[in-house]
Amino acid sequence: MSDFSNGAAYVDEKFVPITEAKISILDWGFLHSDATYDVAHVWQGKFFRLDDHIERFLSGIDRLRMSIPYNRGDLRSILVDCVKASGLREAYVEMICTRGRPKPGSRDPRECTNRLFVFAVPFVWIANPEKQKKGLHLIISHIQRIPPESVDPTVKNYHWLDMVMGLFEAYDRGGETVAVVDAQGNLVEGPGFNIFVVNGNKITTPAHGVLEGITRRTVIELSTEYGYEAIQHNLSADKARTADEMFVTSTAGGVIPVTKIDGGKIGSGMPGPVTQKLQEGYWMVHQDPRYTFDIEYD
Repeated sequence: MSDFSNGAAYVDEKFVPITEAKISILDWGFLHSDATYDVAHVWQGKFFRLDDHIERFLSGIDRLRMSIPYNRGDLRSILVDCVKASGLREAYVEMICTRGRPKPGSRDPRECTNRLFVFAVPFVWIANPEKQKKGLHLIISHIQRIPPESVDPTVKNYHWLDMVMGLFEAYDRGGETVAVVDAQGNLVEGPGFNIFVVNGNKITTPAHGVLEGITRRTVIELSTEYGYEAIQHNLSADKARTADEMFVTSTAGGVIPVTKIDGGKIGSGMPGPVTQKLQEGYWMVHQDPRYTFDIEYD
């Protein structure tokens, strides 16, 4: 009897325990970071905004000139069945398309057979609920994000070395996470999250060079619904350091307060009222049938 307690994966058209999931060392997804992916999540047995994640994933596949032999309905079924195989009611669910392998000796990406991988593992937190009560200490890195003219950030990708080295810089400077910048020194994004600052009734998030996150979209929608002015604009380091509040958004944890930047407090040094309102609203919409659907576990 296979053990799916740590998660399940869909590889080579079959479901296997996550510990048995493998990718060829010759796959260009591994060798060249030639892949796109997306991450949805399941909370209390419900998928959240799954169709939005599928749409973004398939758009990324198309823009990278890849293809998979599955339509939206097929992919949705695979994702649901992967979660059902795992039995997880709170899950982090990733879908990946890699370039695959070309013929031996070939450097022609047109000769590759693109491959789909899916897996579901226990829910992943950038900062768990206990950490979120205090808020994160974020460091603004000197490292620049790969420019969008080189790698389109709206196609979710694994080009993360800039953010990984930024994380090491943050740890060296006593922080817990990092924001990388553009060529003008504006904040762009962090490893797995979008950035927001609050000043009065205005909530600002970087407009360019960022992944247009599904959680980011949810927060922009909630902000408008709650009567705040949601702005997508350049975000300078000075504006971030002097904000009333700051938070980041991610599938891996929702709305996550940031209470220190570069060693200095933001506002009171505790999660602010706007952040807390959006945080509560984000988890409330996980019960809204417009965004969720129940998984029928066996």
